[in-house]
Amino acid sequence: MKRTAPLLAITAVLALALSACGSSTTGSDASGATDENLLQHVESSGVLTVGTEGTYRPFSYHEADKLTGFDVEVIEAVGEQLGVKVEFQETQWDGIFAGLEAGRFDVIANQVSVTPEREEKYLLSKPYNYSSGVIVTKSDNTDITSFDSLKGKTTAQSLTSSFHDDAKAAGAKIQAVEGWAQAVTLLKQGRVDATVNDKLTYLDSQKTNPDDGIKIAAESEEKTETVVALKKDQPELRDAINGALDELSADGTLTKISEKYFGEDITK
Repeated sequence: MKRTAPLLAITAVLALALSACGSSTTGSDASGATDENLLQHVESSGVLTVGTEGTYRPFSYHEADKLTGFDVEVIEAVGEQLGVKVEFQETQWDGIFAGLEAGRFDVIANQVSVTPEREEKYLLSKPYNYSSGVIVTKSDNTDITSFDSLKGKTTAQSLTSSFHDDAKAAGAKIQAVEGWAQAVTLLKQGRVDATVNDKLTYLDSQKTNPDDGIKIAAESEEKTETVVALKKDQPELRDAINGALDELSADGTLTKISEKYFGEDITK
């Protein structure tokens, strides 16, 4: 993730660009705001611009040429609470934080998890969903009941996933796979004993393709929190988004969206 350029430098460059275009607006930043803070700009323009991937099912993806998904519906509901329209800028994950820093969009809504590095560099909203690591086994497996019981067992893992590290730390032997589908195939064939993955991946799989041949055998105590990410200098907009999330939690909207995509409430 690239660091943003100093605000004065951005302001100066954009002010010159606007002057060259004959605009009377001064003091603009990359998001289009002038002397207003970003919340005021969003309210006056009536638009909240959101960075998201559009290729990350079931969170942000296309269905019949329409952008949809869990994160998409959550941030659209936030926009409705704020009384503004939500416009999406689809961006590859590798460049999504650079896009935020450059002002291509106001916020990111794309399963941004809380990390110490992100807490230092960005403003983060309240969490709007939670997940954990789970051990998935065949339904008739009785040997694996905890992460400790993975010792000496073989698990199917993507080598670039943090769950690979979790399985290895537990003493498991690793069978490299490309992703969830391949891991489940090997598991059901009896070629591995388990796979460690994100609970949301399991829930999405069971919602779209129910399979009583597999189960969650154990779940980690540590939870991953998902948030909306903003630039550091936008506390007013962050606070407004937090207020909207509180309302959506209280009136059951977040639960309804969650159950639509995962079959259970992942927002608490």
